[in-house]
Amino acid sequence: MSRHVLRFTFLVVLACGAVLGAQALTPAPGNPVVVFETAKGTIEIELFAKDAPKSTAQIVRLVRENFYRGHRFHRAEATLVQTGDPNSKSFTRENVWGTGGSGKRIGAAEIVKTRKHVRGAVGLAHAGNAANADSQFYIMRKASPSLDGKHAVIGRVVAGLDVVDKLQRGDLIKKVFVKGEGQQP
Repeated sequence: MSRHVLRFTFLVVLACGAVLGAQALTPAPGNPVVVFETAKGTIEIELFAKDAPKSTAQIVRLVRENFYRGHRFHRAEATLVQTGDPNSKSFTRENVWGTGGSGKRIGAAEIVKTRKHVRGAVGLAHAGNAANADSQFYIMRKASPSLDGKHAVIGRVVAGLDVVDKLQRGDLIKKVFVKGEGQQP
């Protein structure tokens, strides 16, 4: 095979992989899907209602209360992005981004051993104790097995993983709603 044919074949395979990676996944029946409209695009997250009922109920409640609107992604690393701190609404409070919450702790986030921190997984953040989980969550850009069993995986990105890859610290959440319930103003 010539070098040009090999290069063309590689580019076709690469393009097909990119298209397949951008395709939406189908959520399981009964699982809520939360839509986050960000400065970089839209992300849809399926929440695992059966595996994490308390955590899922907390996130859905906060979404319905419009809690996340105006928040920024206060953490953006190669492995993950994180949001859910109301301090992130203001750049004047940037020195304390990552320390706030809704004030309504979940109790103990449900850690299910079969749910892993793979690319696209959504987990609940806490400061060393799952009982302190509140409103902050993260989305995995890359797999991180070191988090398995320590943090609850409560969902997965079903659309918009390419948007997750573009997010940077300080990027804004413009709107958020539960899919099927309509957009909040």
